[in-house]
Amino acid sequence: MSEKVVTMGEIMLRLSTPGYTRFVQSQQFDINYGGGEANVAVSLANYGFESYFISKLPKHEIGQSAVNSLRRFGVRTDYVVRGGDRVGIYFLETGASQRASKVIYDRADSSVTELATEELDWEEVFSGAKWFHWTGITPALGPKVQENLRAACEAARKKGVIISADLNYRAKLWTTKEAQAVMVPLMECVDVCIANEEDCEKSLGFHAGSTIVESGELDERAYFELATKLKEKFRFKSVAITLRESYSASRNGWSAILHDGTDCKEPYRSKRYDMEIVDRVGGGDSFAGGLIYGLITKKNTKEALEFAVAASCLKQTIPGDFNMVSVDEVEKLVKGSGSGRVER
Repeated sequence: MSEKVVTMGEIMLRLSTPGYTRFVQSQQFDINYGGGEANVAVSLANYGFESYFISKLPKHEIGQSAVNSLRRFGVRTDYVVRGGDRVGIYFLETGASQRASKVIYDRADSSVTELATEELDWEEVFSGAKWFHWTGITPALGPKVQENLRAACEAARKKGVIISADLNYRAKLWTTKEAQAVMVPLMECVDVCIANEEDCEKSLGFHAGSTIVESGELDERAYFELATKLKEKFRFKSVAITLRESYSASRNGWSAILHDGTDCKEPYRSKRYDMEIVDRVGGGDSFAGGLIYGLITKKNTKEALEFAVAASCLKQTIPGDFNMVSVDEVEKLVKGSGSGRVER
């Protein structure tokens, strides 16, 4: 029987300009759905888990379309409450070379912000569950969502469910002061912390040292020290930090480190990939999904990290938020087949 995994957050309608066109020149948008925890839920469903998503969506046709986008890839929507009036929207302009991608949100007062704690049976949600995942985007949506997240974490903890959080700081949703006031107390419920250097600084107040992401200059030792400090401060079982070397919008270096005190008694850095990017949105979520899969199924945590990094590398070659790859495809890349030759 596959493991039951649960994620909680907002799924949004994504309207992206075709190809690399700019907002001001495009005459149409491509339609997808996505959002931090929804993206993770799809990854885990693709890997064969019994994957559930908690949220609230309107009863109208756009809400149903969002639900259908999850069901299409095997995500269970039993815990998606129906009601409210709005599906959150985000607009995406995909960058290239030295021109960065841009995101514009239109998500205020979306249905998920109206979800009432009593609308879900939290004990039932986490009955038989192995894992619960959330991101820092969710509590940034407002006080009611923060209340629901706290209820979810407490219910999961009572059931002995492993809890992971991807810090995912979003400056367009809240300030660093607001983020730290909410996120730091929530860390007491977290077993596995996932982040990048900006997330650690903005959400928790921990700085990664002399690293300059934009120049591609990474101080590996500074990241190792950061992972160690986070683990000691919040008593996480595992800390995973993604390392992105941003040479341009089109080309990035991609790797990660993991510190868990068992197989990775000292912080361990994964294989590094040199990526030509098609769509980086959802890259971090695909890493989280891969890491969860790996930590549940792999014989050691180093293998789990290598799976996560390879999975997220592949995702950034796929348009849309969702990582539509199989376990076999990820394993093939882990073992070294990254030439891109046609498979016949």
